Amino acid sequence: MEKKSFGMLQEGTELSLYSFTNKNNMTMVLTDLGATLVKLLVPAKNGELKDVVLGYDTPQGYIDNTCFFGAVIGRSGNRIDKGRFVIDGKTYQMDINDNENNLHSGNDGFDKRKWNVGGVDEEKNSITFTLSSPDGDQGFPGNFRTSVTYTLTDDNEIILHYEASSDADTVANMTNHTYFNLAGHDSGSIEGQELQLFAEAFTPVRDSQAIPTGEIVPVAGTPMDFTAAKEIGRDIAADFEQMKFVGGYDHNYVLSNKTGVKKKMAEAYCKETGIVMEAFTDCCGVQFYAGNFITDQTGKDGAAYGKRHGFCLESQYYPNSINQEGFPSPLLKAGEKYDTVTSYRFSVK
Repeated sequence: MEKKSFGMLQEGTELSLYSFTNKNNMTMVLTDLGATLVKLLVPAKNGELKDVVLGYDTPQGYIDNTCFFGAVIGRSGNRIDKGRFVIDGKTYQMDINDNENNLHSGNDGFDKRKWNVGGVDEEKNSITFTLSSPDGDQGFPGNFRTSVTYTLTDDNEIILHYEASSDADTVANMTNHTYFNLAGHDSGSIEGQELQLFAEAFTPVRDSQAIPTGEIVPVAGTPMDFTAAKEIGRDIAADFEQMKFVGGYDHNYVLSNKTGVKKKMAEAYCKETGIVMEAFTDCCGVQFYAGNFITDQTGKDGAAYGKRHGFCLESQYYPNSINQEGFPSPLLKAGEKYDTVTSYRFSVK
């Protein structure tokens, strides 16, 4: 492990970068700001290393960023209708930061905070970031303590292990918001890259505010169908109401009706680099987001980023599940443990 300075926040808080490299020269670089994945250098078919995640060169880039590049999201990823939920008969109100709703827990999310380093295991190429969130933080009840452990294996897999507990019933739905581009973060559109999602249903949204209707609908016969691999952009402009609502793909795909069972959720492929990414999780859903709202901006190494220059596979509970009967519940009971694992494994073909 190599540690170096990543500068500081405006109030003087010092930040660091942590770099890990495996026996295949695959390298992951993380920062304690947002427990964020900053770089992921993956071997391509020609032996060249490609950085396959979008990000910034400075902390201020991440502070000003509205796309959540690479960050850990908490306490609750995705959208909550009207930013409001009820636990044990009491109503809790969160920030309204996305149309009329709450997105990714609000303006002062875990992605904007400095996490503590709880431990480093250089033999395992592993680091644990920890964070404490007091009762009332972001509108949530309970003193919430969480950690995320990143591990880089010699099988070219990065593993994210989330753990949390609370002293009051609360919502726990952590995720990671990395944007992948298997041709390289600076290569432009991801629409020509292939994706397969191991999900036969999705949760349609009501309108452009992207709150699910509560239904679970088969993907078969619709542009939402990725049960067989296809280019991300093949159907992205289809005359289909769900796509029009959110400008392309930004939907939750149903992997299971329960959590805790590891399964393959996705496989992506870039023919130019030969890089294959397989994704696994024990979560019940995955939000596939095709980067429809990435604004024109400058990323790492002066790269020009724009619309659909990266895609996200955010493992999580279904959106607004705290308010939706029939969806698996993200309620974390006081004294119980939240424990979930997602991983991304890379190879070439």
